[in-house]
Amino acid sequence: MGYLYGLKKGIPIMLGYIAVSFSFGVMAVDSYGITPLTAIIISLTNVTSSGQQAGVEMISHGLSLFEIGLTVLLINLRYSLMSLSLSQKLDSTTPTGLRLLFGFGITDEVYAIAVTEKEKINARYMFGIITLPIIGWVLGTTLGAFASKLIPDEKLLDALSIALYAMFIAIIIPDARRSLKITFVILLSISISCLFYYVPFIKEIGIGFKIIISTVISALFGAIISPINDEINEIEYSSKDGDDNA
Repeated sequence: MGYLYGLKKGIPIMLGYIAVSFSFGVMAVDSYGITPLTAIIISLTNVTSSGQQAGVEMISHGLSLFEIGLTVLLINLRYSLMSLSLSQKLDSTTPTGLRLLFGFGITDEVYAIAVTEKEKINARYMFGIITLPIIGWVLGTTLGAFASKLIPDEKLLDALSIALYAMFIAIIIPDARRSLKITFVILLSISISCLFYYVPFIKEIGIGFKIIISTVISALFGAIISPINDEINEIEYSSKDGDDNA
């Protein structure tokens, strides 16, 4: 399982990321007033659509570094859990420095593909699978950032912005269909967000803290109604167990 095999696995991820990050580049520059270079640096150092979207929106509202940092940390915290999970599939000889480097390149899609590999994965595979998605993410942002001023139709920009929200929906819908508990958590987070938008007094809370409060409450509710158990391990290692029993 070498570099070229991982590179091949990353091709479809890269193609999807170019389209989504193009929308981010357009919105960052045209809607939020971020410079093209800043947008590119954000994508190069984050590689996370939801975190970047929330970050540039809060930057445009002039929120504090504390609010921005804490919000982005909470939004991206799931990648730490993904990295810990994926580290169990890495070859035991992989040094800590490389494991940390691979953690930077972990995204929802990279994790989903890598964790389902039937065999142990190595450093060459990880370098391969994260290379093209990162390139695609930065390339799409670059194209979108510099093309934003060349797109005169605001309706077209609005249509492009739908791509990010469509991706968010695509991430949560499959899990919601599989689990009623996850559906409840999603509906709870939506309800809390609506309260912050419509209810007097609390609607004045900064957007950063609105996201933080909604995230924490929803996550706590999810942890209470669906605590971690062996079912997670069964899902992640079902293919491996099947091979052992064969």
